[in-house]
Amino acid sequence: MLHPRVHGSRRRAGAAIGVAALALSLVIVVPVFAIGGDLSQPVDFLHNNFADSPVAGAVFGTGGSVKPGSPICTTPVSYEANVNTDCEGTGPHNETSIAVNPLHSNNIIGGLNDYQLGINPGGHVTETTLSRAHVSFDGGKSWTTYPVNDSSTYQASGDPAVAFDAAGNAYYATLGFRFVGPGNAQSPDVLVHTSADGGIHWSQARVASGSGVFTSVGDLLDKEYIAAWGNGNAIVTFGDFRQGQKGSFISAKIYATVTHDAGMTWSKPTVISGSLDEAFVSTPTVTADGRVFVSFMNTTDLITGRDDYMTVEVSPTTGHALSAPVFVSHVVDGATDYPIALGRQTYQDSTFRTWAAGNIAADPKDGAHLALVFSDMRNSTLPANTNPYKATTNSDIVVSQSMDHGQTWSVPTAIALPGDQFMPWAAFDSSGLLRIGFFDRSYDAANHEYGYTLATETSAGASTFSLSQVTTTLSNPTTNDRWFSGATLDTSFPHPSSFIGDYSNIAALPDGGGVVAYWTDMRNLVTFAGRTGAGEDGYFGVMP
Repeated sequence: MLHPRVHGSRRRAGAAIGVAALALSLVIVVPVFAIGGDLSQPVDFLHNNFADSPVAGAVFGTGGSVKPGSPICTTPVSYEANVNTDCEGTGPHNETSIAVNPLHSNNIIGGLNDYQLGINPGGHVTETTLSRAHVSFDGGKSWTTYPVNDSSTYQASGDPAVAFDAAGNAYYATLGFRFVGPGNAQSPDVLVHTSADGGIHWSQARVASGSGVFTSVGDLLDKEYIAAWGNGNAIVTFGDFRQGQKGSFISAKIYATVTHDAGMTWSKPTVISGSLDEAFVSTPTVTADGRVFVSFMNTTDLITGRDDYMTVEVSPTTGHALSAPVFVSHVVDGATDYPIALGRQTYQDSTFRTWAAGNIAADPKDGAHLALVFSDMRNSTLPANTNPYKATTNSDIVVSQSMDHGQTWSVPTAIALPGDQFMPWAAFDSSGLLRIGFFDRSYDAANHEYGYTLATETSAGASTFSLSQVTTTLSNPTTNDRWFSGATLDTSFPHPSSFIGDYSNIAALPDGGGVVAYWTDMRNLVTFAGRTGAGEDGYFGVMP
């Protein structure tokens, strides 16, 4: 939801960037936010008589009432290789997360940023942005949408993260947003929704509370993620951006909280990033022998703004750090490593924002074996031309592995492919092979269109991979996006996408069933408020 990285160091930029460096990936119903930053909206409200939302002449949160446990809609059964999980109709979806029930592999839950849009009789655009649970009980052939947050406490939610524990309890973590007028919002809370029936009925708990508003002293929470294990055990980790006067940046730390009763109660959040104070975008994982590790990035090089990837072991009982964070890899993602569009890092001929973030994964066959994946520009031409329409970029997926419970890590190895690969997600399959899903522009010589690719280790612990294309159709974020069409910086690329989400997701199927993949796909055209363009949908696929 809140993107802490623009380019360069947050600390070096200090108050000059402040909250402006915290870019909303799913924003909410406010069309032009007074606080600055990038608050990506799916439609151009300025040209839909919605510039003053949510004050006079516009209403937010009018998507209709929802009843807990009642399906909103269901997709038709499809036997295609790629399946659109959305059935609500008009409205974009992005930033996908997916989990498979280990007790019933046909029960799959997808979480995503979900925008519900409409036009009222006065011609005004109305919007809600409450994440939904996309639930399948037939292995992904059909999907039913269920409400996750059915109260009026929060007007928006985002940064979805889903997981199952070994007993089949489902967990769905999000940020929760509340507004305080047309130009500001309270710093979001971290919420976890739990379900004991495969994703139909959900209960909600607030596991961490933000403080202040975007433009004040306080704690701005961001990018939570969740992992679960055993019967009723789960851990949520998240970033806490401490703000000073007028929302200026002070520090960024990673916190953890745990539950052992399937989400009924949660421990008090505790700092796990040690003395590091430029930390963000954490992900947890649980090993085969019950240990818990968390990865995160930290801006260590204050001259170039480049980050380091770190890991830390935490107690599965308390969530407290058991040691100081361990260095894994330098990341080539600094101020001059990417072209810049709309104040954010992007790629060739593009305006959609990106970053290097990936995740940590644990081998179900070997408790000591961990893998960390991310993307960066180590094989690109550096320094990058700051103009994306004059730059040539080559982002690659990078892999490092540990065979000793995260004490030491292998030399990072890039999966060298032409064009840009980004937003990877790793999972070990049930046989212990590392799988990595990622957006991949190597299918297009012009480095514009992307597909979704699955990389599979040739053998356990190897640094070589076989590649398979998951997508049956390519997507083009460089032009004609109906929803997140940012400013046209080059007339050859009208209506470029400014946002396709900050991550994608894969998850392993039990008993040698391969993996499932979930990504933002732009193949479908959609017409809304008189303009037709590419949509953004959560698409699903199964790979052996």
